[in-house]
Amino acid sequence: MIKRRTKAIDVFSMSSMTDIIFLLLIFFMITSTMVTPNAIKVLLPQGKEQTKAKPMARVIIDRNLNYYAAWGRADEMPITEEELTPFLLDCRAKDSEMYVALYADESIPYAEIVKVLNIANENKFKMVLATRRPDRK
Repeated sequence: MIKRRTKAIDVFSMSSMTDIIFLLLIFFMITSTMVTPNAIKVLLPQGKEQTKAKPMARVIIDRNLNYYAAWGRADEMPITEEELTPFLLDCRAKDSEMYVALYADESIPYAEIVKVLNIANENKFKMVLATRRPDRK
């Protein structure tokens, strides 16, 4: 019979297990910060380039907080905030994959833009925020 010179250790080392637990903890902490629950999904075009999405409906808010809306190449018509949702629902009935472009004057309060974005979020519209190029005024 062959005998070993060293005796087997009966103690279990937890150091490798704690390493794995810490790595998993770090992974879940990082990935949980990337998840944004109930976020409004908005396609924001860069200031220098145009988006490839062709918006079919347009919503315009001027500096006096007047709302205007248009479908396709039609001229903008005055609309109230309460008429905005039915107008956009009618537009979606014409084209289910439509994008809505929001043109808002830079001087209007941010809350007015959020109102329109909330309408879009509630009705699952795809929104594009229109911007101007930096060299244009």
